[in-house]
Amino acid sequence: MNSIVTRIQLLTAIVIATTVAPSLTRLAAAADAAAAQAEAYSWRNVKIGGGGFIPGIVFSRAEKGLAYLRSDMGGCYRWDSRQNRWIPLQDSMPESSYQGGESIAPDPLDPNIVYVAAGMYRGEPSAILRSHDRGGHWDVYPVTFQMGGNEDGRGLGERLAVDPNDNSILYFGSRHDGLQRSGDHGKSWQKVESFPIKGRGVPARGQPSNPGLSFVVFDPKSSTPGQPSKTIFVGSADPGDHHLFRSDDAGKTWKVVPGEPKKEFLPAKAEIDDAGTLYVTYGNGPGPNGVTDGAVMKLDTKSGAWTDITPDQRPNRQPGGYCGLSLDRQKPGTLAVTTMNRWSPSDTVWRSTDGGKTWKDIVNRSERDVSATPFLFWGKPEPRLGWWMAAFAIDPFDSDRACYATGATIYATSDFSNVNKDQPTHWKPWVEGIEQTAVITLMSPSAGAHLISGFGDIGGFVHDDLGVSPPKGMFENPQFGNTNTLEYAGQRPAVIVRSGRPSEGQSPLGISRDGGKTWKPIALPASDAPAEGAPRRRRGAAGANPAITVSADGETLVLMTRPTAMVARSDSPSWTPARGLPANARPVADRVDPKKFYALDFKTGKLYTSTDAAATFVESQPSGLPKDISGDEPTWHEAAWPLSATTGLSGDLWLVSKAGLFHSADAGKSFTRADGGGVQVDALSFGKAAAGKEYPALFAIGTRDKRKALWRSDDAGRSWLRLNDDQHQWGTRFRCVAGDPRLFGRVYVGTDGRGILYGEPAASPRAGE
Repeated sequence: MNSIVTRIQLLTAIVIATTVAPSLTRLAAAADAAAAQAEAYSWRNVKIGGGGFIPGIVFSRAEKGLAYLRSDMGGCYRWDSRQNRWIPLQDSMPESSYQGGESIAPDPLDPNIVYVAAGMYRGEPSAILRSHDRGGHWDVYPVTFQMGGNEDGRGLGERLAVDPNDNSILYFGSRHDGLQRSGDHGKSWQKVESFPIKGRGVPARGQPSNPGLSFVVFDPKSSTPGQPSKTIFVGSADPGDHHLFRSDDAGKTWKVVPGEPKKEFLPAKAEIDDAGTLYVTYGNGPGPNGVTDGAVMKLDTKSGAWTDITPDQRPNRQPGGYCGLSLDRQKPGTLAVTTMNRWSPSDTVWRSTDGGKTWKDIVNRSERDVSATPFLFWGKPEPRLGWWMAAFAIDPFDSDRACYATGATIYATSDFSNVNKDQPTHWKPWVEGIEQTAVITLMSPSAGAHLISGFGDIGGFVHDDLGVSPPKGMFENPQFGNTNTLEYAGQRPAVIVRSGRPSEGQSPLGISRDGGKTWKPIALPASDAPAEGAPRRRRGAAGANPAITVSADGETLVLMTRPTAMVARSDSPSWTPARGLPANARPVADRVDPKKFYALDFKTGKLYTSTDAAATFVESQPSGLPKDISGDEPTWHEAAWPLSATTGLSGDLWLVSKAGLFHSADAGKSFTRADGGGVQVDALSFGKAAAGKEYPALFAIGTRDKRKALWRSDDAGRSWLRLNDDQHQWGTRFRCVAGDPRLFGRVYVGTDGRGILYGEPAASPRAGE
């Protein structure tokens, strides 16, 4: 509908409904608010391509071309062969914990049905999810047994399994509460009291997680369609004398499977072939870290005989165990496994065509093309083969199609049999549609690239094109694991500084004077720099994760490596302490005046202002702030700083407080609370002002009426519009927000698990680009 007509209709409705006519100004404001509430947003991912750990990949055995995967903190995905991309399946869910996939199980008989065991950490909600339309919609069945989809042991599995002879029956191997069974398609669950492992109970906070029961495997040949499978195998990765259990009466009774490898080896994954041979991978820890030894075994389930088929049995083999496992359903006797934590030179895939008698390693028989996701070079000439390789799968309908996941991507090949022909296998990232990353900070400068990002584990990027994985890859010189702070000079946006957790031997500080095209490391103050050959500092140590900011003209740097802020005037700085600041007061640069900086002492509520480019600060007691704001000071180096200076305005400040959102238009002399219609703001950013208005639009992560959401205010925080709808919630795992100062309405949102999303009004001509 035409926006002018809409506004006229709204004005008319308000006039009719009002007994005492308000002023025209109030009418217009009411109409604007009503129209804003009706505005829709269009949402898309900023493309990186993969980026995080995928613990499990499962091909459907009911339909060719159908596959699912689970991530540890970003929900589950379905491969759509018609669209040739992965489809995120849980974006509509508001519950954060459900984004942690403990296990995933496509129905082996009905390709439309899929189940997910969802629960990210013990102590958080957990549920069994069931979909009748391949993950388009979900039935949610909360359960009492707790999960750990992002805890140690998340690469084990699959713990959740559907009986291939009677798909109303499911079993789930829990971490803490033994074996669970459902006889009504996952709606209700009962503990299998006859199972020997009862569960160790939920560990106390701070204690290591229980890996628990690692897999459930049915033998389809042990029954007929319509009758429950009689033979079931369950693995246990908890410490103990026995780790594999068997039932031959459809789960009524259980017994230990004798003859396992040494008790220190914990079963990770298992599959059974049509001849009744059970294959099992083992490691001496649950992973994905800390595994130094392991084995691959096979069991003749008829005779009970075990055979050790470990691929690498050399006495001087590299440390590490085994995890990923898949059988070639087209070629009996052909299978492949992955190593786990074989860090030198890397993890790898082993393939056998004779039931494990002989093996071929892909390490010297594989090539990787990462041109579509260049960050996978990690600053090296060649991309690494892999690490944390828990997930591996061979397409049950195509022997040559196989895939494995690493800590940062999924690789797939269509010529897997080349391994045994001593020819190269060709692997490419299989990640179209997957954005599974943790975003720490975002920035949208007033010139240059519209978005610059800081990530956990993969550093960060300059995004010249939001629809393309950045061609230059991640930041380099210096290269970071985590980027914790990003700032640009308010009047010289080509000047950008960043800080974070650096790669070995590099500076934790970098500066660019060309909008992020090139970077230069910044030296730490001499006493904060680690000595040559010294061990890497712990993450909380001074200088390990410093915060940095830059003046509006790009000439003054302010650094927090010590309790007192340090100041420098050039790219190769000589640092001097700022005078007049209390301990741990972190300065914020004015966005217009290069001489002005502001710092808040959260313990006293006093504001410290500098008018000489952070050389000295003067104390004042602003009015209007709560008496106690000590709880607003962040204690985590990845948290956004609650005091911020407004884009394009001098002396304009905002404080995000647990007591509300506070605004100062007089350089911090006084603050007023922006009521905001009940939105409790957690993070704030600034964007381009709405048409006909001068003050920047505000964007926020916040909560109203117990609904955590994304919000925009076009009237300096007096009222807010919810931007994301119920179909776009992403587990409400919002971490950071950045408004675009050049494009009205556009906002960038960093999530913990679903990458970066950007939204803009659906009516915008850009929304369909």
